[in-house]
Amino acid sequence: MSADEIDITARRQVAAEERRMRSRHSMSLRDAFAEFLRHPSPWIMAGFLATALVARVWLGGWGLADVLVPVVMVASFPLVEWLVHVFVLHWRPKRLGPVTIDPLVSRKHREHHRDPRDIPLIFIPWQVLIVVIVAALAVGLLLFTSVERGLTFLVVLPAIGLVYEWTHYLIHSDYRPRHAFYRRLWRNHRFHHYRNEHYWFTVTTAGTADRLLRTYPDPDSVEKSPTAKDLHALSRTE
Repeated sequence: MSADEIDITARRQVAAEERRMRSRHSMSLRDAFAEFLRHPSPWIMAGFLATALVARVWLGGWGLADVLVPVVMVASFPLVEWLVHVFVLHWRPKRLGPVTIDPLVSRKHREHHRDPRDIPLIFIPWQVLIVVIVAALAVGLLLFTSVERGLTFLVVLPAIGLVYEWTHYLIHSDYRPRHAFYRRLWRNHRFHHYRNEHYWFTVTTAGTADRLLRTYPDPDSVEKSPTAKDLHALSRTE
């Protein structure tokens, strides 16, 4: 198959996905949220958020840093999201002697690419969240100059995580895009899954870290990747 034929096939696949979205019964936000709550990761993050928030309000001692910490975290999140997606989620298994280093989150993400419509695979595995929470507690309570600022960090982190989890889930659900901003997120993520997995890594923003790090090309200039659903072509070597 020539490059032109591959490109035409990729365009047709994305267009077909959009037509399927239009033809399927459109899920309401209420129905989408009800499905969202059937999975463990939102509850884990919400519980962590509520606990950290109660502790932060009870401790008091507010200052300017309690504004700066959220601003820095939100502003840097597109870059963090890009780095995690590229270097953790798209991790290529590596062998060290008899041991293969292949984290659970990376394995689950490969499964997610194989079947983007499998709803449970959209969510962060609960085992991974437990590790993240332990690491976050260590950072928040040991590395910040005060417990107050560390607790502010621990409030903002799960709040950002919930936004990510909800956005990622909604993109893969049957909820139909109605607004320009969400349509851009929806379309970019589908390009990542159905055209080329080497581009469009951000989920909650469009054209931010991807544009900065040169992974936000014109979709018409990108050929369809044969490994978009088989990251690193691992299934061919297993």
